[in-house]
Amino acid sequence: MGGIRKTYSAEFKQKAVDMYLKKGMSATTVAKELGIHRSMLQLWERRYQEEGAQGLEEKRGKATGPLKGRPRTREESVEAELYRLRAENEYLKKLWALQRGRADGDSKRS
Repeated sequence: MGGIRKTYSAEFKQKAVDMYLKKGMSATTVAKELGIHRSMLQLWERRYQEEGAQGLEEKRGKATGPLKGRPRTREESVEAELYRLRAENEYLKKLWALQRGRADGDSKRS
């Protein structure tokens, strides 16, 4: 299935695009020389033509929306932690009481 994807620096991509555009080398020749696939070079060249050098920057892993990406890992204040733990405790007490009620009800039916 999917393997580990190799990432290339923007400088490497720029070098490859320069070899292709400025030195006039063919895409196949540049790809073989740098050990990349020809279609990858063509993708970089297209992005370079459309967006300039910024188009060669790595875009994977950068969240663009407020709810995208990893959740923030910020220390909780003592008050917030206390409030969360009390709520969790109340929830567990209610769950335990419900489960106990069902278990008691089941034993009375037998």
